[in-house]
Amino acid sequence: MSGWPLWAVLAPIAPALLESRARAALIFEEDEEAGKEPSFEIIRGNGRYHAIASTDPDDLGAEMQIAEALSLECDEPVYSIERAKEPWAVTSWRNGALEVLEDEDPDELAESLGCPLPDHEESLDAPARKPLRTIALIEGVRAEEAHRVLEDNYDAPFSPGRYHLQSTPRGFLLVCGKGMNFADIILSEQLPHATVYAVTASPGLDIFSVTRIQGGEGIEEFAHPPDEFPNLPVVSEIKGETTPERILAALGIPADWFRSE
Repeated sequence: MSGWPLWAVLAPIAPALLESRARAALIFEEDEEAGKEPSFEIIRGNGRYHAIASTDPDDLGAEMQIAEALSLECDEPVYSIERAKEPWAVTSWRNGALEVLEDEDPDELAESLGCPLPDHEESLDAPARKPLRTIALIEGVRAEEAHRVLEDNYDAPFSPGRYHLQSTPRGFLLVCGKGMNFADIILSEQLPHATVYAVTASPGLDIFSVTRIQGGEGIEEFAHPPDEFPNLPVVSEIKGETTPERILAALGIPADWFRSE
């Protein structure tokens, strides 16, 4: 993907989580079946903020959806930029509420946050993005109870493949399809006695993070490689294990599930 990004979101959130949230918002069931990948790029900043940028006009408007959702997770503001037309629009989001920054230049804002956007002479091309997937272990509730909560909150009977629940001796595993944004967080909010371990990883596990969630809030996180600017208290182990492979084994999550299309 090359050219001048038409929209962007800048957020104080780990790049792996930013990509996971963006993929959930941008890939729909029919796209997944067709093997279509979203055309966006993650831009790693040199501080707390990182960005997602896209040149795809079909996804204009997604920046506001993504920024609004992320602002509910972040203590600091999240910014959305739409520069497909004049005048450019820059919006600040806090706790789901927006403020239009009429005099803010998008490139100056991105520079000030440490993640400058490519200009029209630059390319967003980079080594192929590693597709990330999130799989969660939910402890302390039954899969039937989780199924009911999901259908109540999404207000729909789900088509096959929308999500997958699998009971295990440790709890149950949740694998989300598209259109299931933040299902792990919703379950944690609605079932406060549950403990959620949300694992986001690339197929080779070279990008790997685990967030422990209770009551809808992140409690702590493990990241490999370590996140230079973590948003949550950092732990060095999960279930007593310190490597991605052994952590997955301790959680009962098959590593092959991250390699599946």
